[in-house]
Amino acid sequence: MLFGLMVISPLNAYELPISMGEIPVGGNMKRVQNRLLLVAVIAALMAGCDSGGINIEPTTVDNSTNTGGGTNTPVTSYDGPCAYYEQGDGTIVHGDYNESKGNCEYQRDFVDAGNPLMHDITLATLADGGAHVFIGSLVIGQNYDSHADMQAAGITQGGDGAKLTIEPGVTVAFNSAAESLVINRGSQIFAVGTSSAPITVTSLSDVNGEISDPEAVGEWGGMVVNGFGVTNKCEYTGSVDDGDLAMADGECNVDVEGLIGDAVSNYGGENNADNSGKLSYFRVKHTGFDVVPGNELNGITFGAVGSGTVLENIQAYSTQDDGVEFFGGAVNMTNYVAMFVNDDSIDIDEGYRGTITNSLVIQGQSEGANCIESDGIGSYSSKDDDTIQDFIARGLNSRPTIDGLTCIISPVDGSDDPGAGWRFREAIFPTVINSMVVATFIAADTKSLNDNYCLRIDNEETLQGAEDGDIVLESNIFVCEEKTNGDALPGGQTIQAWAVANENIFADVTGAVDPTTNASTDLQVLQGATLPIFSVNISDMVVNDVPITITPKGNRAYLGALSESEANLDWTRGWAVGLDKNLWIAN
Repeated sequence: MLFGLMVISPLNAYELPISMGEIPVGGNMKRVQNRLLLVAVIAALMAGCDSGGINIEPTTVDNSTNTGGGTNTPVTSYDGPCAYYEQGDGTIVHGDYNESKGNCEYQRDFVDAGNPLMHDITLATLADGGAHVFIGSLVIGQNYDSHADMQAAGITQGGDGAKLTIEPGVTVAFNSAAESLVINRGSQIFAVGTSSAPITVTSLSDVNGEISDPEAVGEWGGMVVNGFGVTNKCEYTGSVDDGDLAMADGECNVDVEGLIGDAVSNYGGENNADNSGKLSYFRVKHTGFDVVPGNELNGITFGAVGSGTVLENIQAYSTQDDGVEFFGGAVNMTNYVAMFVNDDSIDIDEGYRGTITNSLVIQGQSEGANCIESDGIGSYSSKDDDTIQDFIARGLNSRPTIDGLTCIISPVDGSDDPGAGWRFREAIFPTVINSMVVATFIAADTKSLNDNYCLRIDNEETLQGAEDGDIVLESNIFVCEEKTNGDALPGGQTIQAWAVANENIFADVTGAVDPTTNASTDLQVLQGATLPIFSVNISDMVVNDVPITITPKGNRAYLGALSESEANLDWTRGWAVGLDKNLWIAN
């Protein structure tokens, strides 16, 4: 005996032939129950027929469309466009496709802060630019506050946990400022876009076209990636440089800032080569969430992320707190753009040891703190001098390398801190080469407070590091009304004199000065095109009415993030947001 059904779905607006044992399951539970009841009736009828000994087991498949607001109903098979995962009982949980909007929508029963994803999922490219919209937070992998518990669960390194894959061109959106994207220790993210199809993580309000201000922040929380790298907020034996560093008691679990309650996530360990995945042609927009004052989510937070992780072509656009912040670890980043970051565009702390190559920072006209704000030791003020010296001796203080940075800053009183250049403090030993700070497109607001500096060095250990050669600043150009801030080095040399002695140049400027080839001939460090982000050729650079005498270090042929003579190699082209606007230059 054979039966056939024709079901007309008002949501799909097409006819779906269904053979016995195959029935669509959607977000409308009443419709689902009615269909399953029909299947049960048919099965009962067949039981009374002579089936020749054939036992047919009914199954469910989902080809229906949900308009949103429902639950991510478990089924036994799914071939729709949204992400899905299979549970232990064989049922499949999937997102709901909203045909009218072209989006995939994921309710809190699919994933949330208290309901992390423990399975690999893929967010696929959707037709017509649809977005993957999360009502709750997207948390990949279980968070553990104990290494012993992680090991018991089989989590000892990046790759042991769940993996999130995001295809080129995908937009991921979140419903509110309370929701975030979190990759827990052991889990990985592989979000590899292209210059023509970058990956964007933003807010639902942005997707819906409800944001009119390009500098809008706080529309969703932010992104966190945590790893097993070294953070000096934990206790270790041995030395980083000697290669014998080990957790003192087998534990290192630091709470990431900006997350509380079910969302709490931990980072830290002893493996600076850990692998948390890959981000490429990847941008985050309109982030920021204040848990409490001083405890905020950044554009992207990297908690002890290791060098096995790949970061290239990354943008933080309009963020309430920092653009990117590195808490320990040793991950490297190449080709970074920060635009309209309200706080620090690059923030470093807790023993970070990575290399940041090619970075373009552009502050808004009214917001922006430091281009670089960097600390050597976490919770520095609570440590005595012996502990600080011990950390330095064992290489546990931050020692980043930054090569090819262009900072175009607004020396104004922002909501966090006044716009400024580079701040090094709390026993950090950085190397910064082939870079520039430009703060003259608009005049400084707080000149009397000496807060709109190009270069600031604080704390005795950091100043001593400059004197001893542990801090390397070479082949950099500083163009600010306030050249430096901070005390003299222990031997009495001023910060400016020390910097000049190490092949750095300071421009003498007052008020708003255009430092491009379109303007005065005594200061020309940027080209004069509509958007002056490219450095002038070394041979044509002029500071204080004379050609510069410094040359690039290493293999670089130019200073800054982008070169006028290598415009055809513009690594920002096609994917970086906002570079077609001149909002950061006063009229």
